Amino acid sequence: MLTYELSEKNKYYDLYRRIREDILKGRLKCGEKLPGKRALAAHLGVSVITVQTAYEQLLAEGYVTSAERKGYFVADVDVGRPSSFSGAEESGRMPQGTDSAYGGREDRGGYTLDLVTGVAPAELFPFSVWAKLMRRTLSEEGEHLLARVPADGDFALKSSIAAYLYRSRGVSVDPRCIVIGSGAENLYGTIVQLLGREREYAVENPGYGSVSRTYALNGARCLPISVGESGADCGEVEKTGACALHISPSHQYPTGAIMPAANRARLLNWAESRGAYIIEDDYDSEYRLFGKPLQTMLGMNGDRVIYINTFSKTLAPSMRMGYMALPPALYDRFCALFGGAANSVPLFEQKTLAQMLDGGYFERHVNRMKNYYRGVRKKLLSAVDMLTCRKEVIETGGGLHLTLRLPDSASDGEIKAAAKRAGVRIKCLSDYLIAPRDGCGGTAVINYSGATSEKIDAALAIYLGGGV
Repeated sequence: MLTYELSEKNKYYDLYRRIREDILKGRLKCGEKLPGKRALAAHLGVSVITVQTAYEQLLAEGYVTSAERKGYFVADVDVGRPSSFSGAEESGRMPQGTDSAYGGREDRGGYTLDLVTGVAPAELFPFSVWAKLMRRTLSEEGEHLLARVPADGDFALKSSIAAYLYRSRGVSVDPRCIVIGSGAENLYGTIVQLLGREREYAVENPGYGSVSRTYALNGARCLPISVGESGADCGEVEKTGACALHISPSHQYPTGAIMPAANRARLLNWAESRGAYIIEDDYDSEYRLFGKPLQTMLGMNGDRVIYINTFSKTLAPSMRMGYMALPPALYDRFCALFGGAANSVPLFEQKTLAQMLDGGYFERHVNRMKNYYRGVRKKLLSAVDMLTCRKEVIETGGGLHLTLRLPDSASDGEIKAAAKRAGVRIKCLSDYLIAPRDGCGGTAVINYSGATSEKIDAALAIYLGGGV
């Protein structure tokens, strides 16, 4: 039986790395059978999925082979080149200052718990499924994967996304009008080129900083629109001459506000009367942890709404794939402007993702993630309850962040300083302002997408131990 002390935070990677090291150094011989997944998991005190993910990664990279109903066996690997496995990984640690493939930096400034930029733990990524679908894509597509990708993306993936939107959100979208892009910022830049540079774009304030930055970098002028409990202020929008309004009506970042149907209809009427567009950024719609997903504005008026979403939160930030559903008139303009260009997302990844969507793997993965985050949220709220100061949790059951109002705090700087003493990195609403405004002080933004129960317990121990 393999015996390892799995001390790294990403246990699947630690196990994968140690088995790989034993194979490369000849401690595990060619043809030797690896322990069964359940037996090894019990022996090491880890989950079966941790072992399975490590085995599937080894299989995908060719270090082991598998036989149905027999298990995994060490492959014939040349071990005569020790230099191919040396340096930082030999020591069992990622190189200093290097991001892991999925979980981001292990340590940002020595914080125990990062509630600002965290992403899902690496072991939650469906490595085994993705590896299997990659192999299937290679087998089925072969040389076609070397072909040039149309500017709007592979039609198979566009069709898969359209079918997924119908299943998950009840929205009918013409696959032809879907455009694949390499992440949200890439799509924002494309929108500016479609609607016009040096025009005015209304954006939420406070809001997600990359939205206004990307528009500005592409020559647009951003108009800040105040966000309250009901989302963007409709009255402020109606007073603008903007050609577009960029909002997240189902779960605004960072306030968490949900826009009521009446306000959505009012803004759609504004867009219709002005010939403007609503850019509906549905960045975390998959993570409505309680209740059914909310209606999209796209489903209310497909002629005036540009719908955007990505796979950064559900799969991985490094997987630079997003999409937008354009009104037919804008899609025709897209073809006129970009028809001669090639899409920036590799066809291999597009075909693999299409298989993941069509086979139901993506939805099963999202359901597992939601169950995981329900547990993290419960742990986090229990920890918040133990804070001795006056506080008010503000959340709407959607997304992976909430806000915490602290009425007795002297300043936002003091809130962040107190959190830092407990080893916690946070930001406040005021940090997300793109223009000055009142009413945003004394509220912390708690992004728990990268939190784990262990990290929450560690930070709470510092707090209760007198670290604050």
